[in-house]
Amino acid sequence: MRNFMFRNTLFRISMVLVLFLSACSVPQTPPVPPTETPEPSATPIPTQPPTATSVPVPSPRSFFTGEYRNLFKEYLGKSDAEVQEKLEAAFQHFFYGDDTTQRVYYPVGEDMAYIMDIGNNDVRTEGMSYGMMIAVQLDKKEEFDRLWKWTKTYMYQSEGPYRGYFAWHCTPEGKQLAANPASDGEEWFVMALLFAAGRWGNGEGIFNYQAQAQEILDTMLHKNEEDTGLATNMFDPQTYQVVFVPSGRSATFTDPSYHLPAYYELWARWAERDRDFWEKAVQASREFFPKAAHPETGLMPDYSHFDGTPVDDPEHSDFRFDAWRTLSNVAVDYAWFGADPWQVEQSTRVLKFLTREGVNAFANQYTLDGKPLSGDHSAGLVAMAAVAALATDRETGEPFVQALWDLRFPSGKWRYYDGMLTMLALLHVSGQFRIYPPGNLH
Repeated sequence: MRNFMFRNTLFRISMVLVLFLSACSVPQTPPVPPTETPEPSATPIPTQPPTATSVPVPSPRSFFTGEYRNLFKEYLGKSDAEVQEKLEAAFQHFFYGDDTTQRVYYPVGEDMAYIMDIGNNDVRTEGMSYGMMIAVQLDKKEEFDRLWKWTKTYMYQSEGPYRGYFAWHCTPEGKQLAANPASDGEEWFVMALLFAAGRWGNGEGIFNYQAQAQEILDTMLHKNEEDTGLATNMFDPQTYQVVFVPSGRSATFTDPSYHLPAYYELWARWAERDRDFWEKAVQASREFFPKAAHPETGLMPDYSHFDGTPVDDPEHSDFRFDAWRTLSNVAVDYAWFGADPWQVEQSTRVLKFLTREGVNAFANQYTLDGKPLSGDHSAGLVAMAAVAALATDRETGEPFVQALWDLRFPSGKWRYYDGMLTMLALLHVSGQFRIYPPGNLH
């Protein structure tokens, strides 16, 4: 990691001078200086030709400073009490609200629980890992442990070709509906477990959170060594990119919304093994995003090849439901590490596109060049757009922060995905989605 420090430092100095000279007439909030010398693990990449206004954006570089922007307070003037009331109301809605119209969290017996995709009547690793992340961020240890025990009891593969992975969906009774994993579930499990270790400390058995996270990381990168003929590594060993599904043809392409460079940066610092690989994964994802994003709209496809070009799939070559999360993934990496100025251009680009479509009216699906594929306006995309405000200027971002604040909590049949993304966005935009280093790791 330190091998990159000298040239990255020179690059950062030059970028600071360029931004200062170009913005001397623009009022702006100065960035908070880091409390230690940053050591980004990846070399910043050249930006695309800018199609959006480049405005210097303050970044707390939260990993280094321990400070997180609260845009509800900063932009909307909301008090700490109002923000906490909003977060608690959202948690109560999705975890303990009405059984049939609000909640997605369902306790089982004395010590387990699941998050249900109401519309599809199943339990997914995506939702279980999101639920665990929400719980650790809100200091809800009981809910976290219940979700993790259900996951380990019913979704974990203790034998067979997928040993060490998690079945991507089950019935609410725990019957596996498919043996193969979905890569995003494992990624979020690892991050939630490491944060749990940092916030609460490690317990015994499956509640030794840090050991459990490391086991998943080991499986992600060393499945090929078992040569099962079915399951593969979760990250492509040549491109260092996360695969869509670690099996067969699905392991030959990626899902842009599964790219989580901010998480890989932490694993490159915290993992017990394979830190060199995770450093390369950070760089690979930061280099991948500009290739996958449309140069005018900023939209990315659901599925793409490792070179960023869309997979030839009529259902997933456009900007659809998975791709909503790319708005958040780019912005969070900027907010936590500030490693790549392109992330500001990208966040500005995609939010300006949505502004032209109408902040309260944009569709939930588009072709990459911006033709609407639906007439629906979805809470989940509203939420992800608000997170993107962390990496753009106030004029561009504030309307989306306001839209998230005004958003009614999703309810009814399709409340699961919209609701989980809404809850995660509320945490990010309020500055309550934080990094908790396990043990003495920083």
